[in-house]
Amino acid sequence: GGSNPFQHLEKSVVLQEARVFNETPINPRKCAHILTKILYLINQGEHVGTTEATEAFFAMTKLFQSNDPTLRRMCYLTIKEMSCIAEDVIIVTSSLTKDMTGKEDNYRGPAVRALCQITDSTMLQAIERYMKQAIVDKVPSVSSSALVSSLHLLKCSFDVVKRWVNEAQEAASSDNIMVQYHALGLLYHVRKNDRLAVNKMISKFTRHGLKSPFAYCMMIRVASKQLEEEDSSHDSPLFDFIESCLRNKHEMVVYEAASAIVNLPGCSAKELAPAVSVLQLFCSSPKAALRYAAVRTLNKVAMKHPSAVTACNLDLENLVTDSNRSIATLAITTLLKTGSEGSIDRLMKQISSFMSEISDEFKVVVVQAISALCQKYPRKHAVLMNFLFTMLREEGGFEYKRAIVDCIISIIEENSESKETGLSHLCEFIEDCEFTVLATRILHLLGQEGPKTNNPSKYIRFIYNRVVLEHEEVRAGAVSALAKFGAQNEEMLPSILVLLKRCVMDDDNEVRDRATFYLNVLEQKQKALNAGYILNGLTVSIPGLERALQQYTLEPSEKPFDLKSVPLATTPMAEQRAEGTPITTVKQPEKVAATRQEIFQEQLAAVPEFRGLGPLFKSSPEPVALTESETEYVIRCTKHTFTGHMVFQFDCTNTLNDQTLENVTVHMEATEAYEVVCYVPARSLPYNQPGTCYTLVALPREDPTAVACTFSCMMKFTVKDCDPTTGETDDEGYEDEYVLEDLEVTVADHIQKVMKLNFEAAWDEVGDEFEKEETFTLSMIKTLEEAVGNIVKFLGMHPCERSDRVPDNKNTHTLLLA
Repeated sequence: GGSNPFQHLEKSVVLQEARVFNETPINPRKCAHILTKILYLINQGEHVGTTEATEAFFAMTKLFQSNDPTLRRMCYLTIKEMSCIAEDVIIVTSSLTKDMTGKEDNYRGPAVRALCQITDSTMLQAIERYMKQAIVDKVPSVSSSALVSSLHLLKCSFDVVKRWVNEAQEAASSDNIMVQYHALGLLYHVRKNDRLAVNKMISKFTRHGLKSPFAYCMMIRVASKQLEEEDSSHDSPLFDFIESCLRNKHEMVVYEAASAIVNLPGCSAKELAPAVSVLQLFCSSPKAALRYAAVRTLNKVAMKHPSAVTACNLDLENLVTDSNRSIATLAITTLLKTGSEGSIDRLMKQISSFMSEISDEFKVVVVQAISALCQKYPRKHAVLMNFLFTMLREEGGFEYKRAIVDCIISIIEENSESKETGLSHLCEFIEDCEFTVLATRILHLLGQEGPKTNNPSKYIRFIYNRVVLEHEEVRAGAVSALAKFGAQNEEMLPSILVLLKRCVMDDDNEVRDRATFYLNVLEQKQKALNAGYILNGLTVSIPGLERALQQYTLEPSEKPFDLKSVPLATTPMAEQRAEGTPITTVKQPEKVAATRQEIFQEQLAAVPEFRGLGPLFKSSPEPVALTESETEYVIRCTKHTFTGHMVFQFDCTNTLNDQTLENVTVHMEATEAYEVVCYVPARSLPYNQPGTCYTLVALPREDPTAVACTFSCMMKFTVKDCDPTTGETDDEGYEDEYVLEDLEVTVADHIQKVMKLNFEAAWDEVGDEFEKEETFTLSMIKTLEEAVGNIVKFLGMHPCERSDRVPDNKNTHTLLLA
């Protein structure tokens, strides 16, 4: 009845049956059936011990006495599977070599594959002669087997296989499509680390034309990889070759070429045009696979170049009614990306008619397209919102629901008028949401946005329901959300305190702790406390805090732990860990990847001259180039700011192969009252090996606000001539110097970005005494967007509450920076 005949196999029983292999005469049919069972068990992941495997293997070697073709092929398969389990598998080498060089063509290919599976690098030379013959064999299956086996052998015996290149070259001109494909694959993998050799190979084979469509596809992939790695311009011969493949007679090659052009970075709409027109033809193909491939690729193009796809809109509209739902979905989402504002309503109606029939994977694609539309046509957010809420109520998996929630949240953040409707719908969704991550995320959003709405009290019922009805993770998130309402709304505070008092008796310790903590903070009725402990929370890096605390416990001190010694978080806490998710859910403390700043902190702490500088406050986000990239010495500088000092880290590369530089330092002279304390040299800079030297500078003490400064830089070093081949120096050397570009220290180098989730509360927390009001003129700036961008860059601060986005047609704007 179509069931699996092997599903109740037991390993011990099958291995007992393997004793049949020792009987004479051999029963080929019975033995082949037992080998099938053994292979089935191994492939199902059944653990076969070394002793068991070796016994079964030695029994199986007797089967080489039979000439039954099916049984022999089964023997080859078993040898391959057991090669890494059983011991002394090498014993069958002579039998396999005999089959590999015998007259029976059906045995030769599989014998080659089995032999290469059991051969190690020491024995490979013994069969090298046979392998070379097999590669150029007239029988395609033998040649292909030898080529594919050679490809696998490259991993362990690269130098031996490299000697077979001449044979592989000969096989590459074979008329058989698979042999040519496999030969080119081997040639490419032998040469892939030599860019020039790969380019020569591509031009050689593309000049004479290839017979195999598979080989063409592989050459297209190799060519596009070369183009990406070399950052070649698109007028190179490699690009011309890919474009010429758009005119190939095989559909597979044409699609591969179109796909490669579309995926190349930096393609202009003009360069995409031939690929798009080919894909447009495929849209009307009778083959569903081609229609699917074309629409999927056009969908990708529409993300970056919607204008390039507009020409295909008519063909895409015909595909909306395609019998294949996957094609129809992709056609619609592509139209959503390229369509006009007027066509949105019609498209939405078409989508809703078949949303229930498609898989979650495609529903996610639709949601992403709608998200892009919301940004493109903000006036249409009401129509799109309603559609998203309908989708949210329907059945669906986590990824699908998460995509919808993400999309709704981004609409709420972009359009203030859609905030209330959006929050109300999300409140309804969490009433029966089965996904913890989404529930805590929405609770976090409600805590952030709810208190700022016209009628904040209407959200409290939905939030408190979570405390009553949900499990501990969601309850903890709800408690945090309630506290935010209490912190920002004085009329609601008494009610919030009553609700939090009820949560103090919760079964879960995380929920109890949060409730107790927030209750005590709110009862103080102090804005600064509310801002610091409820609304904005910690702005330190959590991994940094963990490291600093661990360090403090290792070196006990009389002084209390200072939170100022912890580096600040450059990403907001809300992104590091959704506030609703309690720490108790982390089962296993995972190793947190060190941030760039923490890596620098460890590197600088290892330099003796920098021991007493205290914690690293900030490192510049990008190194500054102090030379052109083509010059003989390449120098890049990273600025590190400490409390009273700055360290300039110079990463130097010597690009002259006949010189070694020693004791390299960069001498600096400042225009302001900065004072150079010391230089830490790079001891040696051999050819093309990067090295690092440092300059330590003290910040001005008299006038701490004089932070902006320009340094003139000069690299000083000892030059020693050396032999380009061996790198050995042959003289004492002489002193030399090299003038570098000037280096600027700006206000931004002394400011660390922090994210304030609630800017108003943070502003109140600072108080009036630090406030200063002045008026500035921004010269040479024409638009508000430009002004905002320049101020953010100049001050190096973090724009909060999306205030760096300037609404259209506005002539005044408030920018909030932290």
